[in-house]
Amino acid sequence: MRDCGYIVGVTGGIGSGKSTVADIFASLGVALVDTDLIAHALTSSEGRAIAAIRLRLGGQFIGADGALDRAATRERVFADASVKHQLEAILHPLIHEEVEGALRVERVRAAPYAMLVVPLLFETLAYRGRTDKTLLVDCAVATQIERVGRRSGLTAVATSRIVAAQLPRALRLQLADDIVWNGDGIDALSSQIASLHQRYVEHARVLR
Repeated sequence: MRDCGYIVGVTGGIGSGKSTVADIFASLGVALVDTDLIAHALTSSEGRAIAAIRLRLGGQFIGADGALDRAATRERVFADASVKHQLEAILHPLIHEEVEGALRVERVRAAPYAMLVVPLLFETLAYRGRTDKTLLVDCAVATQIERVGRRSGLTAVATSRIVAAQLPRALRLQLADDIVWNGDGIDALSSQIASLHQRYVEHARVLR
């Protein structure tokens, strides 16, 4: 048994609804560790990553508020793969360090199990073997595009570009241990999650 107990890794493409799924699991008493939230904290105006980003990539990546300029960075990452690699080299070790610390917090250890939300779970070597199960949040690509546009104002073209740059949906479906379909409304989603939650609780109990 790991010192942080049973861990379910959650992943999915942009706009698939990972946060919605994670929030429903949290309402059932599951402890959440979300790498997106960690990354946002690291790149906030007082975040641990800002100094390294400014030093290695330049001030043009930092907004007037002292935080990472996400829109500008997104464009530069797509235009220049080397920028993406440099940014990942700064952020990934810090995120991993924060994740490991969060998984050892007493609140997390006391929960039935932990849910580690990692958008690039299958692409990131750091989390290989770190989870007991992987859960993919899936929906139609058209739904992803619509959700992202409504949430962040990105155009369909811009969102399609992000979707195309991510791991193909077919491969994610093949790699995942479990799949939750997030295309038929909150009631259908909640029903699937309730069933998965019961199964994960039973698995976690066996390992305790």
